[in-house]
Amino acid sequence: MKKFGGPVLVLDKDDINTDEIIPAKYLTEITKDALKPHLLEDLKIKGFSTENKNFKEAKVVLTRNNFGCGSSREHAPWAFEINGITTIVAEGFARIFRQNMLNGGMLPIELSSDEIKSFLKIAKGGAAKISIDIKQMKITISNGAKKETATFTLDDFAIKLIKAGGWVEHASAVY
Repeated sequence: MKKFGGPVLVLDKDDINTDEIIPAKYLTEITKDALKPHLLEDLKIKGFSTENKNFKEAKVVLTRNNFGCGSSREHAPWAFEINGITTIVAEGFARIFRQNMLNGGMLPIELSSDEIKSFLKIAKGGAAKISIDIKQMKITISNGAKKETATFTLDDFAIKLIKAGGWVEHASAVY
């Protein structure tokens, strides 16, 4: 099982699509390592830069709704994974993006709109961190003295994929 939690990268925008996550011109790459320097290079959010300390240290993305919309490419979650980001917290995910995360043993966490707004408020302007308890299905964000906890849900099969490290690992262990 991968490690989940850590420093937060805030992407305060709805509808971040797979072309913004990893531009289509890199889809011919055959290794995850080749994707590493290109994560989010086309994303346009005021104040965001891939040169920021928050970007380089991030282990968790905190974002809004419909994350990963666009094409069904596996490259988008791979680009996060190779950069050490194994958890994305959003109000909602594009269905295929979410499944591709699970297939790679990554953790997609969905929270309500109000919870996302509250987490974003805590995360902005500082070095926020998120801790995750998969067993209790609790997520906690902290930034200095500010702290908030929420619960999330995952179905049994998603938990099996996450614990195994992904679909291939799960299938190898079961079959």
